[in-house]
Amino acid sequence: MPYEPLPRAAGSRPARLGETLDRVLAGLGAPPASALEVVERAWPDLVGPAAAEALRPQAIRDGRLVVAAADPVWSGQARWLEEAVVAGLERLLGPGVVTALEARTAPRRER
Repeated sequence: MPYEPLPRAAGSRPARLGETLDRVLAGLGAPPASALEVVERAWPDLVGPAAAEALRPQAIRDGRLVVAAADPVWSGQARWLEEAVVAGLERLLGPGVVTALEARTAPRRER
């Protein structure tokens, strides 16, 4: 059976994937797909270069920005940075997208 595209309503255009994904995520109560990308770009300015190397943004879950910490000391440092990070991300992403910072110590890699 040969491929035939589904019929569309007159005058309609294909939906952009990003827009569709953002609508699905909003329906699930999740932030837009681009939110983590915005965080990653702004991260060194939000936390400083040393912390940006040691604390890597991983995900946004239930309003928490989850970061991987290079070691337990940096996990503790993340608690001190939380208020400034949340305030900075509120300016960038809007209110309520990130309300907390959660640091998880990443396991050390063997060389």
